[in-house]
Amino acid sequence: MRVLLTSAMIAVLAFVSGTTAHAQNSHVAKYAGQQTREIKSLSTDDIAELRRGGGWGLARAAELNGVPGPAHLLELKDAIELSPEQVARISEIYKTMKAKAVAEGERLISLEERLEVMFRQGTVTDSTLRAALAEIAESRKTLRYIHLSTHLETPTILSTQQIARYNVLRGYADDPCATVPKGHDPNMWRRHNGCD
Repeated sequence: MRVLLTSAMIAVLAFVSGTTAHAQNSHVAKYAGQQTREIKSLSTDDIAELRRGGGWGLARAAELNGVPGPAHLLELKDAIELSPEQVARISEIYKTMKAKAVAEGERLISLEERLEVMFRQGTVTDSTLRAALAEIAESRKTLRYIHLSTHLETPTILSTQQIARYNVLRGYADDPCATVPKGHDPNMWRRHNGCD
């Protein structure tokens, strides 16, 4: 009986101790540790992506709906069998987009940094906050437009088969060449879908 009572007491103490530890840590925010960032709203990776003109996930609406982006088209140029003329045109689109994205990315970083400084120095007011957020929103909108509008330029350069191949290679669609539907002539199916 004494062993049983001792075991029960140990179990209760362990439960209370675990509950107390959990309660003490439950208030910790998921972004704890980010207070050491130079610009709290942007990670080091975010800043690097903006400075290199990267997509920062801003063109997903186009990318995931079958409208290819120039950077990935150039990465996959051999697998998609882009012609030299297509590569040249897409390279020019990419170069123009990247220059605009880098410039706007730097502007966004600067605006976020200005907001950061206002909070750090305690000089932020309702009106300065509204003005800063309006500028940041405009910059983000412009940056997103730069990336999305670039996707609008690529479909006119590509064939339907190249776009379909791009979507398969990026993992957005099943490969029509992998399986021939029942009732279809395999040779005709493969030829129609640009297989081999």
